[in-house]
Parts: sequence; structure tokens; C-alpha cells
Amino acid sequence: MTDNQTLDILRQYWGYDSFRGIQEEVIASVCSGRNTLGLMPTGGGKSICFQVPALALEGLCIVVTPLISLMKDQVLQLKQRGIKAEAVYSGMMRDDIVRVLDNCVHGAYKLLYISPERLSSDLFLAKLERLRKVSLIVVDEAHCISQWGYDFRPSYLQIAKIRHLLPADVPVLALTATATPKVVDDIQEQLGFREKNVFSMSFERKNLIYVVRETEDRAGEMLHILQRVPSGSAIVYTRTRQQTVDVARFLEENHITASNYHAGLTDAEKDFRQANWTKNRVRVMVATNAFGMGIDKPDVRLVIHYNMPDSLEAYFQEAGRAGRDGKAAYAVMLYNKQDVRTLCRRVPETYPDLEYIRKTYENVSYFLQVGVGEAFGQTFYFPMESFCRIFRQFPVQTNSALHLLNNAGYIEYHEEREFKSALHFILKKEELYRIYETDADSDLVIQTILRTYPGVFANFVYIEETNLARQTGLSAERIYHILKDLHHHRIIDFIPHKNTPVVCYTMARVETDSVNLPPSVYEERKMDFQKRIDEISEYVTSVEKCRSRMLLSYFGEKDIADCGQCDVCLARKKAHAANHDDVRHAIKMIADFLQDGKEHRLAELKSLPIQTPLLEDAVRSMTAEELLVVDGMKIKLNNDIEI
Repeated sequence: MTDNQTLDILRQYWGYDSFRGIQEEVIASVCSGRNTLGLMPTGGGKSICFQVPALALEGLCIVVTPLISLMKDQVLQLKQRGIKAEAVYSGMMRDDIVRVLDNCVHGAYKLLYISPERLSSDLFLAKLERLRKVSLIVVDEAHCISQWGYDFRPSYLQIAKIRHLLPADVPVLALTATATPKVVDDIQEQLGFREKNVFSMSFERKNLIYVVRETEDRAGEMLHILQRVPSGSAIVYTRTRQQTVDVARFLEENHITASNYHAGLTDAEKDFRQANWTKNRVRVMVATNAFGMGIDKPDVRLVIHYNMPDSLEAYFQEAGRAGRDGKAAYAVMLYNKQDVRTLCRRVPETYPDLEYIRKTYENVSYFLQVGVGEAFGQTFYFPMESFCRIFRQFPVQTNSALHLLNNAGYIEYHEEREFKSALHFILKKEELYRIYETDADSDLVIQTILRTYPGVFANFVYIEETNLARQTGLSAERIYHILKDLHHHRIIDFIPHKNTPVVCYTMARVETDSVNLPPSVYEERKMDFQKRIDEISEYVTSVEKCRSRMLLSYFGEKDIADCGQCDVCLARKKAHAANHDDVRHAIKMIADFLQDGKEHRLAELKSLPIQTPLLEDAVRSMTAEELLVVDGMKIKLNNDIEI
């Protein structure tokens, strides 16, 4: 594979005459068959790094990414360019998944996007074995595979497993915009790189202005900032779902259009709200960290963190969603001293003591009625609220204990596993024809369900609102409300789409005293978490170091210059300018005092109304400029030089 061939592909499908940044180096490395890690900041052109090799190499390129919105968007863009691509993700109908995977087996596509959760499904594994040729495995958001990263996702560990089902010469391309040196090494180890091979761009964003504001009035400060930056879109990140609701309402009450977004919304609600923001129908998206990965809106002028995030990695990733068009943008973090104390309390909440973890394991087993030696491979719904109420445990620590048990291999715990909507008809088929109260839209939905889902009179069937929307031409939100109304009128039983916690026993239940956590799961991770909190606490409280410099240093960059535009740099410039004016004024007073041309003792200057540090600066400056003649402890004006 020559450089000219990849450049020809770039010109043919994307219309660019040259690669940018490290794209060409990454592509050359991948096309030569080497496992490669690319560190590229947000907006650095990651997709080109695998889409061009996918077309240049023979076979199917498998792209693993957790971002459904990114999958859909990139597949659409690729199809518009005449490139054959498809995606498999949660929420798709089984028939659609089978169709896509069968077409992959027959060589119909060049790129297959797939969510990490789907990698371990029996259906995917069966089809993977039948694939004629896999050209490349791409791991997007690769920091998610590292337990030392801020966003570790156990499902990413499946990637290493599927590699063993493919020929050893299939290269891996890992891509991320956020990784410390420790995470960089761990990504390569987890993905089985035969040798270290990293290409990196600077994480510096010269158009992004970092600001930290200490305030006791978050809402007022946020409103003031939004009013001072009146143009362009904005994102406000909050810690809790309820805050997204409250802050969005506050902004609307103050005449700034806003919507809210969090993981608890249905897919239809998420799509609707994201579309409103993307199409500039609302200016501000108030969101938890569930929003943003894969968002590529160029005109975001402002990202405000209403609360301190847990780590500089999370902050850098979220702040980086501003200014992707290269124009000036602001990343503002609001905090007060209580925030730092609150964040420090998260260490014992996230890493409760071993006895608490063991007790949680025991209580969960009682709750699910699992005896010692039982339940290997079994999966259970886990209503967290009911469990905590019965066993008088706090949800935050319980959630943390379950994650630690997950990481130690005792269980597999999913905070919110997605379950599709389901329905079945209460009325018999012949009774449907006697319904006369339903409107035209409801009739259309009923007829579409009957055509699409056989067996709805006998049993519950899983349905997909977006599939019904596509067939009827109605919005997914409208479909949802029609189904709720049909349920209310006892025409159907309807169980809406929901995200429910799930516990799966990955080993048979053991005796409580036998539960132990290795250092790599507990002590080392706890120390690392404390270190991350210390780093972000230093970031917000420091008034001496350039914000951009602190961030870049954290990600391992050296020889970094001050940005000159963050709040610290601007304050330093202002102080320097003010000090310069004060020094010039002091020089004028000293010159007036020495105007008689005689020698004076240096100590006589202390009679002037000038503070000692400023007096010393002024004398030092006058000496350097040769305005003074100094002889031991005596001084006089140099009359040869005009002041």
C-alpha cells in the first residue's frame, strides 16, 4: 500500500488534497499491519485514520464504539459518499441485526460499526467466525478499556477476546482524545500490542480559553456568563439528573432557551432534545456526563461546568466540545470550597471498606434468593431502590460496592441495562374492528403493529418505537404517547422501554468471608482515584499556574508555554501592568527627590511615601536603566540621561 493510493482515496471520497496532523503517519502504520495507538484531540480527524485504511485494505473493518449517535451519523455520511457501511447497536430489531451481519459475511460492507456490548453476543460471535476477511479492528474511545482511565467500561475487555478468534495479523487501531501516560501504556497492554507504537498530537487547544470562577451563587454566575457570551451554542454540565431539570428551568425563566439531557431519558427523548439543540432551536443543553461523546457541533462557544468533575480527564474531554470550528470559545468551571470537600468525600463513597463490600455481596444474594454454590451464569433484575430500603443501605456506596465486586470477577453489574418496549393485545383480533373511539394516527399504529409483529395476541413481543415511526411517518415521541393511550384504554398491555440495573453471577455464590479484592481492583485504584481528585482540586484552587499548561502537563506534554489567555494568565498580565504603573510613579517621586543633583544616602529614600518592595523595584529599575549613579550606599541622579 503506497502513500499515493491512500491520498487518492482521500481525494476521491472526501475531496481533500492532503492529510493533516498525524493522520498520514497513523494510516501508514495501520496499512503496514502494525498495531497502532493514535492520540488525537477532539476535532483532530480521528475518523479519517480508519475510514481511509478500510477502503485501502481488503476485507471488513470492524469499528468498536460506545456512541450510537456517532455510529448512525458516520454510517449516514459514508453512505452519502458511496461507501458501504452499517452499524449494529442495542435497540435494533434482531432481524435487522441478522441481515446486517449476514451481509458482512457475504462481503457487502467495508465498515461495520458495533457497540462493545454486542461483541459478546452469541449471534455476533457466530457470524464473526464466518467472516471471509477482517482488515482492521478499530477501538474508538480507547481509554475506556483501561481500568486506570476515568471512564473504564468492562464491556471493552471483550475486544481483546475477539482478537483471539481472528488471524494474528489483523491489526488494531486504538484512538482516543484523552489519555495520561499511564493509560497510554495500559491501552496497548490490554489490546495485546506486540510492541509499543504510539502517534500523538499535542492536546493544546489554542482557541479554547480556560476559566475557573469561585462563587457562592452558581446560578447567578452561570447566567452572567451566558449573557456576556451571547452568541453560539452552550453546554452546561451538572452532576445530577435533577440538576439538569432545575438549571434548564432556571435558564428558561431568565429568557435563555434551554433543554436538559441525562441517561434516564428514553432514546426518543434523547434524540428529540439533541436534535433541538443541534439545529439551534434551543441555545443551551444542560446535561450530565451522559451527553457529549460523539457530538460534533462546531459552534459551541461555551462549556460551563456547574460542578467540579471527578478528574481532569473528564473535564478536558467535556471542555473540549467547545470551539471545534477553531474560533475562540470558553471552558468555564464554577466551584467553591465546599465542592473540594464534597469531592474528597467521594473517595470513601467510591471505595467503601472491605467489610461493607462483603456485606453488600451477602445482602444482594439474600435479596435475590441465591444460596452458596448457586446461580453461576444467572442474570437477575436488581431494583436498587427496593434493595436499599429493605437492607438500609445507601445507594451511592451500594453502587460502588457492586462495581468493585464486578471488577473483582464475582458478578457482572450493569447500572442501567436497556430493555426494549414490549406489548401484547388485550382485545381479541375480531374485537379490534369494533373500536370506534381511536383517531387516525392510533389506527395507523395498530395496523402497522399487526403487520410487523406476529404473535401480539398470544404473548408479549418486543417492539421498537423508532421502527414504527419509520413505517408510519409519525415521530417516535408520538408513537410512545399513542401506545400509552392504548394501554390506558385497555386495548393493549404496554411496557415502555426502560433502563434497569442487572446483576449476573459470573461465578457461583461464595461464602461471604471468602470475598477478597486484589490490590489492582481496590487499593491501587483507590490511590489513583485520590490522586485524580487531588489533581483537579489543585487545578481549581491554583492562582499561579496557567490553566492550559496544567492540563497539558497532566497529559504528559513537556516544554509548554503559558497560554496567555486563561484567567490566571490574564490576572498576571493585569497585575504586571498595574505594578509597572506603580513602579513608574515611584521612579518619578525618587527623581523629584534627587533633583538637586547632590549625593544622597540610600536610606534617605525611605522617607518617601513608597512601600519598601515598590521602592526596591523602582531603584533596581532606575539602576538598570542607568538613571542613577550608585557609589556604595550613596546615590545621585545621572544628569546625562533624561527621565
